[in-house]
Amino acid sequence: MDGRFVEQITYGAPVLKRIRGSVNIPIDAHLMVEDPTRQIEFFAEAGADIIDIHIESSCDISGCLKKIRALGKSPALAVKPKTPIEDAYPYLESCDMVLVMTVEPGYGGQGFMPEVLPKIETLRGYADKNGFSKLDIQVDGGINLLTADAVKKAGANVLVAGTGLFKAADMQAVNSALKGTLK
Repeated sequence: MDGRFVEQITYGAPVLKRIRGSVNIPIDAHLMVEDPTRQIEFFAEAGADIIDIHIESSCDISGCLKKIRALGKSPALAVKPKTPIEDAYPYLESCDMVLVMTVEPGYGGQGFMPEVLPKIETLRGYADKNGFSKLDIQVDGGINLLTADAVKKAGANVLVAGTGLFKAADMQAVNSALKGTLK
C-alpha cells in the first residue's frame, strides 16, 4: 500500500525479502499502489511468487502482467468491489489468478460485502465457458468461517483470511477449517 491508491502504507520489498528467507511457501504480493510499474521488479527480486496488480491502477495493465510473467512470476489481477468484473475479461489470458476484493482495499477488519458474490459467480462462469477453467479466483476481505463457504460456492478457490485468523482464539483450528472448505 502506497498511501495514494489506498490511505494506508505497509511494508515493501525489503521486508518481503527477509520473510522470503525464513519461509518456504508461496508468497503472494498484492500491490495496492497507484502505479505498480516500478514496484513489480522490486517484489519479484525480493521473492514474491505471485504479484497482484489492481485493474484500477494507473499503469498499462497488459504491460505490467507481461512484465510479471517475464520475471518468472505468476501474474494476478485484483478488482475492487465496485469495479465491474467484465473489465477483467480482456486480461484473463495474461493472468493465472483474479483477486476479487469483498471489501474496499486498505483496512483490515472490514465486514464482508455479500453483494460481491454474484461477481465471483459471473467470473467463474465466464472463465469456464471461455477456456480459462484453470484460472484461480482468489477472494480477500471479511473471510472467516461464516463467509468461506459462500465464496467457495460462488466459484472461488483461493481465500485470504486476515482478521478472521489473527483474531481467532485458535488460529490453527480456524486455518484448518478454512482449508477444509476448499476441498
